Amino acid sequence: MHSAEVNRLHKVLDDAGIKLGGVVSDINGVSASAMVKGLIEGRDIGSLLDLARGALKLKRDDLQAALDGDLSARHLFVLRHIHTHIESLQRELADIDAYLLAAMQPYALAHGLLQTIPGIDAIGAALILIEIGDDMGRFGCAERLAAWAALCPGNNESAGKRKSGRTRKGNAIIRFILCECANAARMTKSTLAAKYKSLMVRKSHKKAIVALAHKMIRLIYLLLARRQPYIDAHIDYAAISARKNAPRWIRQLALIGKWPAHQTPAAAAAT
Repeated sequence: MHSAEVNRLHKVLDDAGIKLGGVVSDINGVSASAMVKGLIEGRDIGSLLDLARGALKLKRDDLQAALDGDLSARHLFVLRHIHTHIESLQRELADIDAYLLAAMQPYALAHGLLQTIPGIDAIGAALILIEIGDDMGRFGCAERLAAWAALCPGNNESAGKRKSGRTRKGNAIIRFILCECANAARMTKSTLAAKYKSLMVRKSHKKAIVALAHKMIRLIYLLLARRQPYIDAHIDYAAISARKNAPRWIRQLALIGKWPAHQTPAAAAAT
């Protein structure tokens, strides 16, 4: 419903000649949402351009051209109601997310283990556990879990000739969740992303995503069966830990006089 309302918002803006969606990557992002709210409030284009954040600040000319439309009273009426509904849906989604994360307390270990796999966040890990649980003994092996999740390649063969490798029927929900996680994993700097790139040499995007989701469901089985986190050879965990903890370490060193006073923690962490 939230996605449908965002699409409606995009369509109304286009109807009014405002091509904001052609400049921003997400029409419902922080900057774009603030600009839409400013349009509804009747603010001038100059003040709307000041709402741009990050890389959008470098696209002022494009934003100015995109925001130069003709909003009628009808457009403003519809936009106001759609924007209010989107904000209401976002509050409901945040409430649902909080409920899901609170329900993961009895499964804290498994929930944390799944999040060590690139592409799986806290919500994704919760949804996976809701579908498959944390006891892998019920499946017996990774292949059975993959087949149950409708991610195992089929084997349609006749007279020694393979006709189709289409996946069989199974749990469509976990298949959808894993494909979404695989789509996120392909954009990381990890072994899973490298696997996706190698698959794209001989497969289409959709087939590569399904193959990557198949690899991820097998990893999930191993992690939950062995109760061990995922360690990726392409990720420098020490560097990530250093960037995350550097400000705190520097503050502690400064308190005991072991850090130069002229160098700020933020600048040191950036280096």
